[in-house]
Amino acid sequence: MKSFCIKTNNEDILDYLLSRTKEIDFEDLTYSKNEFKIYQNVIIHYQGKDEASFSYFLSELLTEVILEFYEERLIYQILNYNYFYFDEYERLQICDNCIDMIECEEEMSTKSRKEIIKKALLSYIQEYKSMILEGFVNFRLKQYMSYLDNSIDTAVNQFIIEKEYNEFISLLKIYIDSKPPECEILHLIYINGESILLDRQKNIVSVSENIYNAKYLSDISFSSNDFALNTLLSLLPAKIEIHVIGIEDEFIDTVKQIFEGRVSICKECNICRTYRILNHAKIE
Repeated sequence: MKSFCIKTNNEDILDYLLSRTKEIDFEDLTYSKNEFKIYQNVIIHYQGKDEASFSYFLSELLTEVILEFYEERLIYQILNYNYFYFDEYERLQICDNCIDMIECEEEMSTKSRKEIIKKALLSYIQEYKSMILEGFVNFRLKQYMSYLDNSIDTAVNQFIIEKEYNEFISLLKIYIDSKPPECEILHLIYINGESILLDRQKNIVSVSENIYNAKYLSDISFSSNDFALNTLLSLLPAKIEIHVIGIEDEFIDTVKQIFEGRVSICKECNICRTYRILNHAKIE
């Protein structure tokens, strides 16, 4: 018979261990919960002969526990230590973003954080008969902690970029609200990720003439669309009709956020149909 003892004083973890042990279909298992001087213990006994499978079962069970009860706390601890200069609301937001990013990566990665934790657990379980769970998490998961460090750094960078982007949008909205419109309407044809501007008479507005007056371009790059955005900010139309030939993306979202109520989206007017036909002809 092989037994393994898991030591913790977290009642939620103890209940989770007992509940999951009951649920998981693994033969020849018995278990008990005991209270000692320092820790409460869950002891899992295996009376079968396939000890390798038992070790793998324990590693999977404890991986679940670590992800369920420790991961978010670890992320927030690292944020508090390395990024203390963010306020509490910002740290909570970065923490949530980091968790979402990790879970998304988990579905696409061949070597997931689960595998990193499981490998460390399997090695430990095969060598020892008991585990202080808190100690194992704090001192035996260096590779996992490194993974979290890198994920947090990425989440922080994304947060900073998004924050700068929102500040950029806010400044442009203030600028627009402070100026009267320079023209009644501009049509923006958005096709294959590129912009074409038409005036009220459907004549093409040259964005190249505005390159040397590009005072409003941000550090956020939209390729050639930067110049279309600068033209819109220079001419400040009272209305912008966007004709989307394809899909809306970040650039269209940005224009909608900056100009808000001045923007309308069109996909089925004569202009849309004309440029859709021209685009098909160009592809063929």
